Amino acid sequence: MSSAMLQLSAAVASITLVRVVGVQGLLGLGPAIQLVSGALVALPAGVLMDRMGRVPVLAGGFAAGVAGCLLCAAGSAASSPPLVLAGLVLVGASSATALLARTAAGDMYPPQRRARGIALVLFGSVFGAILGPAVFSPLLAGRELDGDALRTLWLAAAAFMAVGIALASGVRPDPRRIAELLRHEPAPAGPTAAATPLRTLLRRPGVVPALIAAQASFAVMVAIMTLTGAIVVDHHDHGAENVFVIIGAHVIGMFGLILVVGEVVDRVGRTPALAGGLALMALSVISLLWLQSVAAVALALFALGLGWNLSFVAATAVLADSTEAAERGKLLGFNDLLAGVTGAGLALLGGLALSALGVAALAIGGAALVAAPALWIARSGASLRALHGEA
Repeated sequence: MSSAMLQLSAAVASITLVRVVGVQGLLGLGPAIQLVSGALVALPAGVLMDRMGRVPVLAGGFAAGVAGCLLCAAGSAASSPPLVLAGLVLVGASSATALLARTAAGDMYPPQRRARGIALVLFGSVFGAILGPAVFSPLLAGRELDGDALRTLWLAAAAFMAVGIALASGVRPDPRRIAELLRHEPAPAGPTAAATPLRTLLRRPGVVPALIAAQASFAVMVAIMTLTGAIVVDHHDHGAENVFVIIGAHVIGMFGLILVVGEVVDRVGRTPALAGGLALMALSVISLLWLQSVAAVALALFALGLGWNLSFVAATAVLADSTEAAERGKLLGFNDLLAGVTGAGLALLGGLALSALGVAALAIGGAALVAAPALWIARSGASLRALHGEA
C-alpha cells in the first residue's frame, strides 16, 4: 500500500505544488518537504517502536497518510498552497514511518538470514508497483494534469493508505515480541537496553560505512525518482501518463528482485553489496545524459532501483546486525533522519539545477554522489568485513 502511494507521490508531488504555486523553479520543493517531514518523524517513530512495539507506530503512519492525501486532494481542487503543503508534510511522515517496517523485518530473522528476511518483508512493495500504475494511469489517461485530475489521483492514494491501516493493525504478535521469543539475540535488559545512547551505537563496527552508503543511495535515488516527471514530461515532451510507466519500472527495480538480492547480500557479504549497488546507481544516473525515450529512461530507472535495492538491503542488514531489538528502531530511525535531510536537500537542489541547467547537471551530480562512497567502501570496508567474517 505504501509503495502504491509512493509512486503517485514521486510522479506528481512536485507537479502538484508547482501547479498551485505557479513557480516552475520550485520543482524540487514538493519532494523536499516530504523528505524533511519524513526525516523529522523517523527518529521519534523509531524510538516509539522500541518502546511501544512496531504495529501501533506503523498503523499511525498510515493514518497520517490518509489525512495527507486528502489534504493534497482538497488543495489541488481549490488551488490552495497551504492545504497542499500540509498534505505533503503528512504524506512524507507516513512514508518514513512505513519504511520502518524493515525494523520489524530485522526482528524476525537470525543474522545469517537477516538480509533475506528484510527482503521478504519489502517484497510486498512489488505489488504496489503493479497496483499503482494499474489504478493511476487510467485515471490520468487523456487528461491534463489540472486540479481536478490531481484531486482524483490523491483520493485514490488515500484509499491505499486506508487499506494500509487495516493491514498494519492486523499483525500479531508484534515483531518486537517475536525477536524476544525466538531469542535470536540477548533479551533486552529492561530500560537500559532501550536507552543505549546513540553515540554508543554509532561507534559499533560497520555502522558508519553503512550509514554513509544509505545516505548516498537514498538521496540520489529519491532525487532522480521525484524529478522523473519533470524530466520526462517537461524536458523530453512525452505524455503525462508515461510518468507512471517509468516510475513503475523504477519501483520494480527497487523491489522486484529483492528476494534474490537478499540471498545475494547474505551470501556475498555486506561490503560487496554496498559498493556494487552504489556503482550500479552511478552508471544508471549518468546514462540519463544520453537517454530520452520512455523505454530507455524506464530501463535506466529500473537499474537505478536495483542498485538502490542492493545497497539499501545491505545497509539495513548491517544496522540490524549491530543492534538488539530494543535499539534497532532508534538506529534505523536515525539513519532515516539523515537520509531524509540529505534527500530533501538534493531534491531541492536537483530541481533548481534541472530548471536552470538541464538534465546534464542532475545526471553528473547524482552519479558523483554515489560513485565516491562506492569507491571508499570498496577500498576501506575493513570494518564491515571484520564484523561479518567476509573475505
